[in-house]
Amino acid sequence: MSILQEKFDEFARRSKQAEIGGGEARKEKQRKAGKKTARERLNILLDTNSFVETDKFVTHTATDFGMEKNKIVGDGVITGYGKIDGRLVYVFSQDFTVFGGSLSRANANKILKIMDLAMKAGAPVIGLNDSGGARIQEGVASLGGYADIFYQNVMASGVIPQISAILGPCAGGAVYSPAMTDFIMMTKQSSYMFVTGPDVIKTVTNEEVTKEELGGAMTHNSKSGVAHLMADDEDQAMMMLRELIGFVPSNNMEDPPYKPTNDPAEREDESLQEVVPADPNKPYDIKEIIETVSDDNIFFEIMPHYAQNIVVGFGRLNGKTVGYVANQPAFFAGVLDINSSSKAARFVRFCDAFNIPLITLVDVPGFLPGTTQEFGGIIKHGAKLLYAFSEATVPKITLITRKAYGGAYDVMNSKHIGADYNFAYPTAEIAVMGAAGAVNILYRKVTDLEEKAKIVEDYKQKFANPYKAAELGYIDEIIYPKETRKKLIQALEMTKNKNKQNPHKKHGNIPL
Repeated sequence: MSILQEKFDEFARRSKQAEIGGGEARKEKQRKAGKKTARERLNILLDTNSFVETDKFVTHTATDFGMEKNKIVGDGVITGYGKIDGRLVYVFSQDFTVFGGSLSRANANKILKIMDLAMKAGAPVIGLNDSGGARIQEGVASLGGYADIFYQNVMASGVIPQISAILGPCAGGAVYSPAMTDFIMMTKQSSYMFVTGPDVIKTVTNEEVTKEELGGAMTHNSKSGVAHLMADDEDQAMMMLRELIGFVPSNNMEDPPYKPTNDPAEREDESLQEVVPADPNKPYDIKEIIETVSDDNIFFEIMPHYAQNIVVGFGRLNGKTVGYVANQPAFFAGVLDINSSSKAARFVRFCDAFNIPLITLVDVPGFLPGTTQEFGGIIKHGAKLLYAFSEATVPKITLITRKAYGGAYDVMNSKHIGADYNFAYPTAEIAVMGAAGAVNILYRKVTDLEEKAKIVEDYKQKFANPYKAAELGYIDEIIYPKETRKKLIQALEMTKNKNKQNPHKKHGNIPL
């Protein structure tokens, strides 16, 4: 055997060793727990044969607690780059079979290198998290690694899309890196996130709670709002991440990818004529309008289980990505509250950071009253949404389908806070409040019920319609519901070259 062949064989042996991770026994244990291995996940997520691994032979440098005798090549995280639908993405995938996926200093350096390359190349970063947290044997070196990653997350925020998938445990300081990324995906039954686990909580507060109840996928998708998406299993999770990447640009200097469609831009839908009920108090599903007008009726909803009185997500109009923000009359009458305001505000800011036009559908009776909301800070949380819409410089198009009452009318991307084009259906009601409430204040001394009913009817004729706002120029166009798709596409075409710059500043002070 030649010397060259010996070197090649040695490389092949070491390369194979690096791909074993924690060994077959641990991999099998992972699979029995309903989880895939770190490499299997990447194979599903990325285009076939597109993954290129970096830092394959890195090992930790720790010497305490006998760690110098316990080294595994790769050290618990697989890093590299690949493609999704032919577009470059950078990835890291934590390997739970190696030291429980715990983060070492060497581990952190691998992730930081990938994030740095992604920033230079202007490509998204996707992190597949499955880790027991900081590597205790390394102490502050591991904590420092986490902090360096947090800092890099902040520097990358608004520059490249950052997406996290939680596919196993994510506890303690480990939760803060995903929390600063743009989207968090979790899987049912196999993933959980919390700052302090059930055992610590039992000791400190005497509360008894399971991992699933405390930080499982449904908890964070429906109660806390920490997570944005939930999948039944890891296969579905990877497919959903691929779909999500298809809606967003690679970086803040690019437009979102264009996807050709055979769905005609001029398409009208008679079914929309009947979607908004004649009875102003009857609920309907705003998603019917969103799905009907979008290309091929595809709507990718974000945070579908949280604050369901507002709907946010991505669709396409004539091949171009748009971000939808819509009140949901089918849930709490579409009222704005603390959670819905925060949910929508963050989505608006993401769309604005990444050049995604905003389509706002309005049917809002106002802000939710009550001490719980006031004590919880509805004023500052509602102001977040107001701030986000006002700050956004992307094309902003608004359609009022029915109610637009009070301050909520202003907040939902009204003309006054910078909307470029404002539509209304003939069913729109734009007023300070509903007719009955207004009459009770204005004519409180009128006790005759017939007279009061007549006054209410007069008020409706004067104010419960879109014409007063249209007379003042606050509504640009009143349209038939069936024309919605065509009209939204026209407005997008009209605003596609919009160029607006906010006053120069270090950054604003959003009410947090």
